[in-house]
Formats: sequence, C-alpha cells, structure tokens
Amino acid sequence: MSGKYRRNNKKGTGKKILILIFVLISLFCIIFFSARGRFKAPVAEQAVSIVLTPFQRAISWVGSQLNYVTSNIWEIATMHEQNKMLRNEVEQLRIQNLHASEYDAENQRLRALLGYKQTATQFDLVAARVIGRESATWSSVIEINRGTRDGVDVDMAVVTDKGLVGHVIEAGPTSAKVQLLLDPRSSVGTLVQRADSRVAGIVEGDMDNPTMPRMVNIPKTADVEEGDVVVTSGFGGVYPKGLNVGTVAEMRNDEGGLLKIAVLEPAVDFQKLEDVMVITASREAPPEPLKTPPQTPGTETDPAAQAAEQAATANGDEDSSDSSSSDGSGSSDSSNGSADSGEGSAQ
Repeated sequence: MSGKYRRNNKKGTGKKILILIFVLISLFCIIFFSARGRFKAPVAEQAVSIVLTPFQRAISWVGSQLNYVTSNIWEIATMHEQNKMLRNEVEQLRIQNLHASEYDAENQRLRALLGYKQTATQFDLVAARVIGRESATWSSVIEINRGTRDGVDVDMAVVTDKGLVGHVIEAGPTSAKVQLLLDPRSSVGTLVQRADSRVAGIVEGDMDNPTMPRMVNIPKTADVEEGDVVVTSGFGGVYPKGLNVGTVAEMRNDEGGLLKIAVLEPAVDFQKLEDVMVITASREAPPEPLKTPPQTPGTETDPAAQAAEQAATANGDEDSSDSSSSDGSGSSDSSNGSADSGEGSAQ
C-alpha cells in the first residue's frame, strides 16, 4: 500500500511540476510582451521567439484549416441550396415549355380550321374536339365533344382542313360518335377529280389494310392512274360534293378480274386527329370570278376605249332608228292624204 501511495504521490507531484512550469512560462510571456515596449532585450526576445514559434505555427495552421473547412462546408451548403432551387426552376421551365408547345400546336390546328372555315363559305361548320376513340376499333369510330345542343345531328359530314373524316352515326346532347372513312362498314360516293377522267366509284374501309381505304367498282378500262386525287361525288346526300378523300397510291385488279381497285392514301392523318369540323348545312358553292384571258403582245386593247366605241355605236344606231321612224311617219301622212282624196272623189 505504501508503494502504491508513493507512486501515486510521485505522479501527482510530476503533474504539479508541469503545471507550475506552464504557469511560469505563461507569466513570463505575459510579462515579456507587456514590457516589450518599455525596454529591449534582444536575447530574451530571440529565446521567446524560438520557444513560441512552433506554437504560433501550430495555432495558425489549425486556424487556417478550421477556416478552410468552415468555408468549404458553407460553400457546399450554399451550392446544395442553389442546386435545389435550380432543379425546381428547371422543372418549372420544362413544364412551361411543354405547355407552350402544346398551345402552339393547338394554335396551328385551330388556325388551319379557321382558314378552311373562311374559305368554304358554302358550308355551316361547327368546330369540335376529339375526346375519345373506341378501343375495339381504334381506326373506325371517334367521339367528339359536340352534340344536338350545338346543331350536330346524325348523317352530318365531318371534315378537317385537309379533307373528309367521316360522318356522324350517333348524336347526344353534348357529344356525338363519328364513323371514320377507314371503317369497313362505311361507303362514300366518289369520283376522280382529273378533268379528263371523272371516273366514279365507292370508297370504303379495308379490313386487311385499316390505314388505307380503297375505291371499288372501277371499270377495268377506266382512266384512273396513281397520283389522281379522289373527291366526294355528292351522291347520296350525306357528303357534299368536292371534299378531298385522298390520293390514288396503287391500282390493282379485283378477285374477279373484271373491275379494278384503287388503294388510296387518305388526305387526313387519322392517327393525329384531334380537332374536326362538322358540316351542319351545305349550299351550292359560289362560281369562281371570271378572269380575263391573257392577250397576245401587240394586240392589246384598251377596255375604256372599247367601252366608249361601243357606246358611240349604240348612240348611232339609236339616231338612225329615230330618223327612219320619222320618215315612216311622213309617208304615212301622204298616204293618208291620198286616201282622203280618194275617199272624197268617191263621194
């Protein structure tokens, strides 16, 4: 027990000595720096400088490292916040860009429909939006957001600015179903638009090729070629005359070999169908204004001079007719005089 006590006592004494030395050095430093301005002791200053330099370097290094770490932590936290804000801003801009692109596409479609409405003055049109498709027959029937409240009824033709879409088969108060041109159950009376052809036929959907309808009942000797434009003929009363149906993409013989079939590339892209117009009333299209044919150089005529010449000729004809009528009246007077003389002699 006494040995342990002595060892513990020696350890406690060693700690006290170290503390005392540290206190003395601290007091010495304090007294030295406080009296540094009063007197100069080069040897003491050098000794203190040598003793304190490692401590100062260590303290300076620790302080610089702490400052570096603190500044890095602050920058990392700031960058993290900025990154989060930038991510939110990019997400908002992406959504706005998506909406802007959608609005731009819708604006272009509506502008095209408006232009068609202003051009096709013979039709009363009601704009509608596609709100559904039948899943069983994707390319056969669509649903639009217009109904009987908007003047839409069964058997009304549906078009876009590109051409014919189909016709209404069901009409409710606020919506209607439209059978597309591609439906195998549909049939449209058509004819080839080319002036030296004008071949008539029926366009119907093809079950084997649901994206391209076909024109059937074409005589084998009929003048129909690839690239011909096919339009509605107006027969049947459902579809007005002159609506663009499509372009002949291929000619082939039917199974019997007596008739030909024209495979059409439809004028309307049915996979991108979003906005349509329903023809609620149709009138005869106004005739195109007459255009003066171009004149051969050197033989041009002045319309004003021609009008003046025609007016002068008309006035001359009227004067000659007046003079002739006056001569006729004179001769009639002489004849009346002779008649009077005759009637007198007779008496």
